[in-house]
Amino acid sequence: MEEKKTIDWTTLWKKDDWLSVWIGFIILIIFLAGATFKLPSWRWMTDGAFNEKINGYVKKAEALAKDAEAKGETGILAQTQSLKNALDGKDRKAIGNTAGDLEKAAKGAKDKDVAKKADKLGKDLKRDATSTIGKVLSGANLLQALYLLIGLWILGAIGMAFMGMSVGKFTLGFPIVYILSAVSFFIAGNTTVSYYGLEVVFWALLIGLLISNTVGVPDWLKTAVKTEFFIKIGLVLLGAEVLFTTIAKVGAYGMIQSIIVIFAVFYVCYWVAKKIGLDDEFASILGTAVSVCGVSAAIAAGGAVKGDQKKVSHTISLVLLCAIPMLIFQPLIAKAVGMAPAVAGAWIGGTIDTTGAVVAAGAIAGEAAMAVAVVVKMAQNVLIGVVAFILAIWFTFKGQAAGEKPSAMEIWFRFPKFVVGFIIASIVFSFFMPEASAKAVTSVTAGLRGWWFTLAFLCIGLDTQFKELVSMGGGKPAAAFLIAQAFNILWTLLFAWLIFGGVIFPVPKF
Repeated sequence: MEEKKTIDWTTLWKKDDWLSVWIGFIILIIFLAGATFKLPSWRWMTDGAFNEKINGYVKKAEALAKDAEAKGETGILAQTQSLKNALDGKDRKAIGNTAGDLEKAAKGAKDKDVAKKADKLGKDLKRDATSTIGKVLSGANLLQALYLLIGLWILGAIGMAFMGMSVGKFTLGFPIVYILSAVSFFIAGNTTVSYYGLEVVFWALLIGLLISNTVGVPDWLKTAVKTEFFIKIGLVLLGAEVLFTTIAKVGAYGMIQSIIVIFAVFYVCYWVAKKIGLDDEFASILGTAVSVCGVSAAIAAGGAVKGDQKKVSHTISLVLLCAIPMLIFQPLIAKAVGMAPAVAGAWIGGTIDTTGAVVAAGAIAGEAAMAVAVVVKMAQNVLIGVVAFILAIWFTFKGQAAGEKPSAMEIWFRFPKFVVGFIIASIVFSFFMPEASAKAVTSVTAGLRGWWFTLAFLCIGLDTQFKELVSMGGGKPAAAFLIAQAFNILWTLLFAWLIFGGVIFPVPKF
């Protein structure tokens, strides 16, 4: 007779599932207590790219000058003239200083419209003029990066210690993982690169893949390559950002589309995967990833079905590699065919499988499209726990002898615990905090969440070799994923048009 499972309390401090929850909560509590931290800045613009924007800024300055003259705003008019002179000189430092003066002058303007325009022009121009490589590589910015390294290392080392892993080896390898992630931020921080939506997580993945598939990953570095641990901490922090109140304000459209898409796309992927010979475990992980929200869902599904971590990593690699062309071409297609912003946003948010890529693609499609895309993606993120719970119950029943029902303990044993942290953070920040306070905290923790995700995506690359991607299942997992993704793109486009295009419901206002 099989021995019944009992609660192993040591998992609360020995397993990354729970440790990611505690560390995520520690980060949130620190900033809830009033702590502040300035993340290092990685935005930079080449002189050539800046000079290309000067003509546009000159036209805005001329238009502002006319408004200021017509409304008697002599202070703004004088500062605008100084700004035009600086723009003619094309000296970035002088332009930045003059733009700062215009921003200050805007505070003294009596006409609200002129003040608003002057403030925006001053801020935008100052930001572009001062976004230089020199600023990124300045001592002050690099010192902030060092502080961040120390903070992330301390939290990571705590996890390693509790999990019984070598803190010394982690200490040796983590700075390398951090530096490679910082290089990813530096590349993605270039304004030309960011314009095309090539965000930091993809550069981290590509750098990791390049190293893994050329020189290889040395053994001393592998202790610091902790994909799941890093990404689970990020997911707990993400829970604080997924506010139910925000979703409620823009209606239930996103949730309706998400539910329809998730179950249909999961079924297609699972059916295709089984038809070509994959097992239930792999089919479920692939199906959840392509239907819900990619990396996060793959991790949750892997935990729910107690899946092979190689299958989870393989799925994550497919998600990220597939997202790159999608985030570039989907918004371009939407613009080319004149797709309504709400429809374009719902299509992007429902198909692209990483939250960051959704924001990047939405930005290319336009602000209105991005707002809808984020809402739809948030709705899918909310359903991570629901899908993981359903999978946990399903696989628990599948693992029982005929006629034997699984116990609640067995279901709990299979359930990915970091999802509990995700849900708790979301509930607390949604219903037990004023929205302004919640956003003040998440404005900082969102940046930290981005760092944990970037560290994780770099580790995915370091853990992935192309020969394994090709050889694993003879390419069958990739085939199943791509077929399901193609169906996902078409199926989601249909329901985005029906739900957000005014066919079934009125066009939503965001």
